[in-house]
Amino acid sequence: MDDSMIVDPQPRLRELGKTEKLMVRAMNAAWAAPMFAVTVEVDMTAATARRSPGVTLTDVILADCAATLRGHPALNAHWQDGGVAEYDRVNLGLAVASEKGLTVPVIHGADGLSLEEIAQSRKTLVERVRAGRIGIAQVMGGTFTVSNLGMFGVTRFTAIINPPQVAILAVGGTIQRHVWNGGDPQWRPMAEFTLTSDHRAVDGARAAAFLADLRQRLETAA
Repeated sequence: MDDSMIVDPQPRLRELGKTEKLMVRAMNAAWAAPMFAVTVEVDMTAATARRSPGVTLTDVILADCAATLRGHPALNAHWQDGGVAEYDRVNLGLAVASEKGLTVPVIHGADGLSLEEIAQSRKTLVERVRAGRIGIAQVMGGTFTVSNLGMFGVTRFTAIINPPQVAILAVGGTIQRHVWNGGDPQWRPMAEFTLTSDHRAVDGARAAAFLADLRQRLETAA
């Protein structure tokens, strides 16, 4: 190739918005935490049956996660000044992708909301994020975060903790798998849930216990 035909690509600088800058600072801080991940497989038959007009599978997962966290305060917590600050209410963050990057709006008091109320809150926050109308107050105060990439065809991933939170739940897509159920092979809608935790605040047994209770709720809640 003639050297005169070589054209160097010209980069285009994209400035980060306020919420993106907050996320960058949080992700940089996350690497200071000794993180570990635990994964379980969940039969989503009961969970998918709870969907309705206006209520998505993500809403069901958010509602069950908030309810489960009430019994696991060690995960609904912040790492703070060398100790763990546990909260008695669940402010549930949801990772939302938009053209401007990743934002984590928060459903405050999610453990006190009905499934329908969580669905409406989630819809409103996602619309605000994608319209570029989310405020700083709406991304602050989270005590636990859920990141769901199932709608993109992702089956399993490990999410990064959003400091000062001590845990984050990554949800993969629901796919039909051949599993043993009561001794008989059946096709069931299965999904993988991966919990990433800060080992300074959460040990493996606590992480496993939370996932076991969440799986039980998702597989049996009406």
